[in-house]
Amino acid sequence: MANLAKLEFAALDLSGDNFLSWVLDAKIHLRANGLGQTIVDENNASPEENAKAMIFLRRHIHEALKSEYVVVDEPLVLWKALGERYDHQKTMTLPRARYEWTHLRFQDYKSVSEYNSAMHRITSLMRLCGENISEEDMLEKTLSTFHASNVLLQQQYRHSSFKKYSELVSCLLLAEQNNELLLKNHQSRPTGSAPLPEINAASQEVNATSSREGLGPRSGPSTNGKNASRNKGKAQMSHVPRNVDSPCHRCGAKGHWVRTCRTPRHLADLYQASLKNRKVEINYIDHAPPAKDGSSEISRQLNKTHLDVSDFVTKRGNEGYESELD
Repeated sequence: MANLAKLEFAALDLSGDNFLSWVLDAKIHLRANGLGQTIVDENNASPEENAKAMIFLRRHIHEALKSEYVVVDEPLVLWKALGERYDHQKTMTLPRARYEWTHLRFQDYKSVSEYNSAMHRITSLMRLCGENISEEDMLEKTLSTFHASNVLLQQQYRHSSFKKYSELVSCLLLAEQNNELLLKNHQSRPTGSAPLPEINAASQEVNATSSREGLGPRSGPSTNGKNASRNKGKAQMSHVPRNVDSPCHRCGAKGHWVRTCRTPRHLADLYQASLKNRKVEINYIDHAPPAKDGSSEISRQLNKTHLDVSDFVTKRGNEGYESELD
């Protein structure tokens, strides 16, 4: 059955592989909650404090361990029992940590960060097992395991006389970053070649020039904010292609649009009137009644005479001309 409450750190495993880190975490949290004295010999902890410490310890151990130590109700007794059971982890971890420390080399890692992580992991295990690693040991381990091609660089770092391992790592990280930037700049283009022009900047300049040319004399700067925004909108829409072959809706001529039409008004009115007459004629044809009795109806429709104003005007003109001749 899993613990219902959220754990502050990983519970002690049944195999005891995480016993060293579990002991450290348990001590820190017990002290933070004011229960650190409950796991010390000859303490003066109250029954309530012992109960709280017992609840905390049992929540952070494996379920099988809870069953094995179900009769233990004192935190100090449980603490000592777990220590006797898993104390051999120190003797097992220390030889492995020493082996990793002996074979740790700076040249075997691809980056400074990876080496730094391995260094802190190994030294932490050795310190948990009771073996101390000083700053001088860490500095000497790093400087003595440089690659053979970096002999001069290693000597320069030695002459810097670093007192702490963290200072050396900071310099190594900075040098690594500078080397990466140097390689990127070198590989960006061939040596001696000029940088390529920026495509975005060139296209923006061309668009701006064409926009100003399309606007004509009104493309200059305006002091009014509304005019500035209006000109800006025209500049953005100037590149939209338009069909200049279509007839003007005002006069019917081609080659210009309605907004730029300069045709006299009386000619435009005549064109608009012709459009209206054309629509009336079309409607008259569309609403003609269908034929009912075949050819007789068709002949009757053909015999009808359509009246038009022009017919009367021409006729009256001809009558006047004939009267003069007479």
